[in-house]
Amino acid sequence: MHNAINVVILAAGQGKRMRSDLPKVLHPIAGKPMLGHVIDTARQLGTVRICVVYGHGGERVREAMTAADLRWTKQEPQLGTGHAVLQALPELEKVGAGKAASLVLYGDVPLIRASTLQRLIDAAGDTKLALLTAHLDDPHGYGRIVRVDHKVTRIVEEKDADDAERAIQEINTGILVAQTEALARWLPQLGNRNAQGEYYLTDIVAMAVAEGMDVVTAHPDANWETDGVNSKAQLARLERIHQRNIAEALMEQGVTLADPDRIDVRGELVCGRDVFIDVNCVFEGCVELQDGVRINANCVIQDAVVGPKSIIGPFARLRPGTVLAEDVHIGNFVEVKNATIAPHSKANHLAYIGDATVGSRVNVGAGTITCNYDGANKHRTIIEDDVFIGSDTQLVAPVTVGKGATLGAGTTLTKDAPPDSLTVSRARQVSLAGWKRPVKAKKE
Repeated sequence: MHNAINVVILAAGQGKRMRSDLPKVLHPIAGKPMLGHVIDTARQLGTVRICVVYGHGGERVREAMTAADLRWTKQEPQLGTGHAVLQALPELEKVGAGKAASLVLYGDVPLIRASTLQRLIDAAGDTKLALLTAHLDDPHGYGRIVRVDHKVTRIVEEKDADDAERAIQEINTGILVAQTEALARWLPQLGNRNAQGEYYLTDIVAMAVAEGMDVVTAHPDANWETDGVNSKAQLARLERIHQRNIAEALMEQGVTLADPDRIDVRGELVCGRDVFIDVNCVFEGCVELQDGVRINANCVIQDAVVGPKSIIGPFARLRPGTVLAEDVHIGNFVEVKNATIAPHSKANHLAYIGDATVGSRVNVGAGTITCNYDGANKHRTIIEDDVFIGSDTQLVAPVTVGKGATLGAGTTLTKDAPPDSLTVSRARQVSLAGWKRPVKAKKE
């Protein structure tokens, strides 16, 4: 069993190329801040301490990540990666009895996988310095791994490398594992005599070699795992990679996707058997699609449960608190919010059902809305079983429509409708003989 693992997440960068007031690590991938992805991955490793090193926009970063298991340390000014980890060192030394290794991650590298990190931790064991490296056809911009007789001897940064070193295709991702005690020896010795004038974390490699410590490497399953984000274009590229990974996982589970490149999952999507999802659908928060559900094109579903054999869309919106039972049909341009709808009910066209309890076998006509907000408070509408609601009806909550009732088209319902009755509320129809339609005045 390996020793405990600390995690240091470097998140102090300003991100000037993002051209945004939002701190770089708070820019979202799949609806969650990049830093949130990294923290969630770190938690999968059974860490004893997670320390986030923050700087630019620091208070906003801390406010966005309020979990009790996080420790924070500020890097000000920002003098390089080695200087950043040095700021976190006091937190890492509070682990307790026994040795503990430290894993260094980056808040703008959101797609790193726990399986890759575990492989790196295993490679480090109890005594080695382990680096996560990758081989790139175009290594421009990255630090190069310098080896002698296949053994890592140092890392040279692009701006400090000569022509032969720049030709090396094995690059440093920046992610590493080292014993915390060793970091405590090395970090105070770092210098900044380099092209950037910074304290490079990578310089600890030469220190480890000088001590006779083995420096080993591990590699990610895919190079995109270690891609960082420095611009909106890079952010968009990783978003699509992440969404494609989600799509692949859904299809492996048996979900049919009309086009795996046109789905966005910004949270957790749980699907039963024989689920079909058409193009351009967005799922936010926690969404459950039960067996046999069909989601047609261009729907937005957030924090909702869709029951078996239900059909949604196209162009439907299910908002938080929506719970649909079996065989419910929600059609084009229908919005449902904080409502439960029982089996075999339908709202197929141009309706709004908010703060409502809808029974079984209810038909909601086109243009129907529940008027649930009085300007200060929300009120609930109750529609019992076997109700038929005519088109262009307004139900002014709080109101109850009794079982088996029918509401005539154009009704504005302000009082309870009795069961098994027709309720109509509309002005008397009048035809005026001899009436002339106004004519547009001619211009002089």
